[in-house]
Amino acid sequence: MSALAQRLRQSLADAPDNHDAPIIEQEGLVGDVRKLVPAAVLMPIIEAPRPRVLFTVRHAGLRAHAGQVAFPGGRLDPEDDGPIGGALREAWEEVSLPPEQVNVVGTARPYATGSGYLITPVIGVIPDGLDLRPHEAEVAGLFEVPLDHLLSDAHHLRKTGTLRGIERHYFEIDWPSERIWGVTAGLIVTIAPRLRAALELPA
Repeated sequence: MSALAQRLRQSLADAPDNHDAPIIEQEGLVGDVRKLVPAAVLMPIIEAPRPRVLFTVRHAGLRAHAGQVAFPGGRLDPEDDGPIGGALREAWEEVSLPPEQVNVVGTARPYATGSGYLITPVIGVIPDGLDLRPHEAEVAGLFEVPLDHLLSDAHHLRKTGTLRGIERHYFEIDWPSERIWGVTAGLIVTIAPRLRAALELPA
């Protein structure tokens, strides 16, 4: 196991998330959590002197969340081995990331979204320089952001907007080339304190 993976795994073990209830994206937008569709995403952290995180840009022709920045992932299939198995499968299907190249260090608290999903974030470390190829029907492109940038509170911007007549409150992460916002940004913000502790980064 790499040094980065060891530090992250130890940090998650030292500060376990003992809450049984999921994190709610926004009160009033999420109904009965038991009726949400189970899903999982992989947060792929690239092993490097300055670790980076891999993101996808969803294809503009998709029915849901077209063109948005996301982590590899999606709804769980019945044959998946839980959220970890589902996240690894989706990462292989979306960006050709081999499951055996992912050093899974743990999962974070599920995140209940207003779009009807209960998402389990899976945190994994991957080698630098992998030959990743986006699946053109789903993913328009890939990009990377330094992990320390994503974890800094200074880059977690609170935003408000109106969608289908409902006022929405959400996070957006300050990054010049792509808009990282909504559920993806919310997942990062909720995980950030635990990952900062592992890397001994300031808030």
